[in-house]
Amino acid sequence: MRQNLEKALRAAMTYSEFRDLVSELAEKHGTTGPEQTEAYKNYTALNDRRMRRWDKTLRITDDQVEEIRDYEQSVFWLVITESWCGDAAPSLPVMNRMSELNEKIQLRIILRIDFPEVMDLFLTDGKQSIPKLIAIDAETFAVLAVWGPLPSKAAEIASAYKSEHGSLTAAFKEDLQQWFNADKGRNILEDLMGLLALKQVGDRS
Repeated sequence: MRQNLEKALRAAMTYSEFRDLVSELAEKHGTTGPEQTEAYKNYTALNDRRMRRWDKTLRITDDQVEEIRDYEQSVFWLVITESWCGDAAPSLPVMNRMSELNEKIQLRIILRIDFPEVMDLFLTDGKQSIPKLIAIDAETFAVLAVWGPLPSKAAEIASAYKSEHGSLTAAFKEDLQQWFNADKGRNILEDLMGLLALKQVGDRS
């Protein structure tokens, strides 16, 4: 595992580099990965707009800022995603803001298509669900915690819907995006603050 993680981190993008990639793809009507479908291209463009909005509107309380800045362990937050991944759009800006507040938190991003061997180490119910964040000790490369693909409350909503309807429909996914907008990143932030306390938030289905 360590060898795979080290390789991924060497090739990983910063948040700024990932944002530049998504913006360029959106401008050229493209997407990451081999499936260059209209749907994925449109999702990439939508995510570009969403992340731009989240970057501007995300709010963190003074108490949360202080707690983030007090975190003393040097870690990599390695995120597996794709440009078209709608659930990453609200999550990545929160991760980035936290990393900006504490230099010991180094946010790095890789594409699932480029690192299947890493993705397969962190499956959700046997599936390659993204986004997936792996918190890694910067010195030992030990995995401290894993988070994703959804924040805890959204995961509960999705699980209840899946239990009743069998699968997550396109209409449900639209409703979930509305939930993200109404929540304003609070649940994501709460979960990630748990990672700083080295509490295993765990995989979410």
